[in-house]
Amino acid sequence: MSLAVVGARHLNADNSNRQFEILMCEPGEPIDLIPEPTNTFDQRAVAVFSCRGVQIGYLTAERCGRIGQLIREGREVQAVFQRQAQFGAWIRIAFDGEVPIVSVEEPVDVSDRNEPGGVDADPDFYPDEVWPDD
Repeated sequence: MSLAVVGARHLNADNSNRQFEILMCEPGEPIDLIPEPTNTFDQRAVAVFSCRGVQIGYLTAERCGRIGQLIREGREVQAVFQRQAQFGAWIRIAFDGEVPIVSVEEPVDVSDRNEPGGVDADPDFYPDEVWPDD
């Protein structure tokens, strides 16, 4: 299962840069998922950390509840870095002893329009005005 990692534009508490850390990540590197029940914005938040122990963001609000529940129940959840995205990153996760796999031939979608946050792949595009015919 692929999951979006959002919040990469924010700095970490130690002022480390999440976007820089995402640039350092390679496909297939292990990722740690850490529930944050004391998070003031969302008690179901699940923080995402690189293999170097640097936070790269959070799981989306739509997914963090279920994934956090599985982690709290003691289910084995393994995650690996998949790829960068305009909004942050994609990770792959697997459950109960399965190993998440990132295909080398996996196509990279250059358009993040349908990805979390509604990121516009071409933010500088403006359509020509349509003038009425007189």
